[in-house]
Amino acid sequence: MKMRISYILVNNTVPENAGAAARALKTMGFNDLRFVNPCDYLCEKAMMLAHGSHDILYNAKVYDSLSDALADIDFSIATSSKQRWVRKNEISVNRLKSFIEDKGDTVQELAIVFGGEESGLSNEDIALCDVVSSVQLAGSYPSLNLAQAVMIYTYSLSGIGLGNFGGQNAKNPQHTAYKPLKEKVIKVLNGIGLPPETLIHGRVLERLANANEQDINLLHSITTKIIERVEGELDK
Repeated sequence: MKMRISYILVNNTVPENAGAAARALKTMGFNDLRFVNPCDYLCEKAMMLAHGSHDILYNAKVYDSLSDALADIDFSIATSSKQRWVRKNEISVNRLKSFIEDKGDTVQELAIVFGGEESGLSNEDIALCDVVSSVQLAGSYPSLNLAQAVMIYTYSLSGIGLGNFGGQNAKNPQHTAYKPLKEKVIKVLNGIGLPPETLIHGRVLERLANANEQDINLLHSITTKIIERVEGELDK
């Protein structure tokens, strides 16, 4: 299984959380930290909390928007403690590792996305992701510090793809990877009059996100045949 997991912090406002998040990544064997509209994550406060993990902060990538941060990502998982998203799969952190492993080699670039300390991820940011994940908490205090949440996810996903990621040269071909399949499914849906604003369009993509490696390979064959047939009819 060849996979790299990136951790993306959106609108992080507390430097200490940035530093503690970097330390969580380093401790659990990850190294790709990304920021969207961050605070000063290289300040003294952040560095103090990133003890032994300064390289993670120095090498972190910064983006203007979440869509830019996800540009090279095959599959993205939004984290949220608030049930405010619309028609999104919710995967408990307890079963997230097996959910990801079921994707097999169809996903090589995966991202876990965290919202800022004040209000978490916006509905618009959640809509950019494939699924939503949450941590089950006691009802009396349903909140986690950002750095604590990052630690939980890095711990839960530790070991996935470690030592096996081959970089860009190891990219899967278009006929086996998840992201190209999603693009083909969207093309088919648009072609039959089901654009993104229709309810069924979102439902299809929601179910697609649940597909395992075997399903993804099968759906590649089916969607390719559909596109070939439709394009063939248009050429007549």
